[in-house]
Amino acid sequence: MGTKLYVGGLPYSATEQQLTETFGAHGTVASAKIISDKFTGQSRGFGFVEMSSDAEAKAAITALNDTDMGGRKLTVNEAKPMERSGGGGGGFGGGGGDRGGKRDRW
Repeated sequence: MGTKLYVGGLPYSATEQQLTETFGAHGTVASAKIISDKFTGQSRGFGFVEMSSDAEAKAAITALNDTDMGGRKLTVNEAKPMERSGGGGGGFGGGGGDRGGKRDRW
């Protein structure tokens, strides 16, 4: 399995094909994904690229971090594992109770 890279600072007009071509100059790209807003479909300005080997990933980081793409400065580093918080519904405890105190005057 390859190394997954985080790519931030992408131009909102960037495509996954452009990402593949840009990183492909530094090794074999296993996958490229631009994250988009689930409601509007517009790019959120970041994505992930999976390189085939650690050496290719390091080469891509060295070559592309802090470079310009479409007028924006890229941030490229090794992606951190996604953390999922464990279940639970949050702090909605407690009962209704009498909050007014003026009801007994009626």
